[in-house]
Amino acid sequence: MKAIVVTDQAAGTAGMKLVERPEPQAAINDVVVQVHAAGFVNTELEWPSTWADRAFRDRTPSILGHELAGVVTALGYGTTGLSVGQRVFGLADWHRDGTLAEYVAMEGRNLAPLPGDVDFTVGASLPISGLTAWQGLFQHGRLHAGQSVLAHGAAGAVGSMVAQLAREAGAYVIGTGRAADRQKALDFGANEFVDLGSDTLEHVGAVDLVFDVIGGDIQKRSATLVRAGGTLVTVVGPTNIRPADGLAIDFVVESDRAQMSEIVQRVRDGRLRTNIGKVSTLNDAVATFNSTERRAGKTIICARP
Repeated sequence: MKAIVVTDQAAGTAGMKLVERPEPQAAINDVVVQVHAAGFVNTELEWPSTWADRAFRDRTPSILGHELAGVVTALGYGTTGLSVGQRVFGLADWHRDGTLAEYVAMEGRNLAPLPGDVDFTVGASLPISGLTAWQGLFQHGRLHAGQSVLAHGAAGAVGSMVAQLAREAGAYVIGTGRAADRQKALDFGANEFVDLGSDTLEHVGAVDLVFDVIGGDIQKRSATLVRAGGTLVTVVGPTNIRPADGLAIDFVVESDRAQMSEIVQRVRDGRLRTNIGKVSTLNDAVATFNSTERRAGKTIICARP
């Protein structure tokens, strides 16, 4: 099968290669999925799990990508709840070969059914962005109606999901980003927008929840805006920053079949729109990921016509 692999961490995206690899086999609790579409997050190249397994042994050349939508082609022993020929989408294990390939083997529990009226490109765009937003808002942020959310990067793949889900939950959403992102953030559900290049972030005032996808100085300044009892949620790694009278939580997104089903149902009934940017083929994926153009949303790679 064709697959995108990396062997040299220092090379970044320039080290990506399209190669031929053996098709994977289904181990216990695994399924094999024929990948129709896959997502990729640039920071994967910085994750230790891209380069080493759970025992810290080198696992290169490793296949990139962890989001996918496709069709189940084989079931390993002990797999339940899925069947051969079923349309699925999901989040592959961080420490195993990923989804930028024609086939992937992964644990069945990390997949959810993909309804027939949701295309594979949309399905592949949902797992990381959708689950990150869902878990940050509702599991870690304990968001409820009437609260306020400061959503950084509100026009990005994760931020646009945060804005929509928070708005649907009855929260007041303040989105941030570059000036050029203002209308897109508002279209995705932000009640108002802060241009981080020219507006003063502190003029936002106190909020119940900050959803941070930026880190650094923006994270530090945002922590001061969290009102008593509120939460700063971040996905950019452990933080020493704490709100004066609130919580700071950093987390890594986890696969959850029930949550994925909730997310895809919202896509089906129009409550949630995914933020897809460039769609490319597996043959063109290396060039796509090495492009210097600014990404306008989630890049999706189609492994099948």
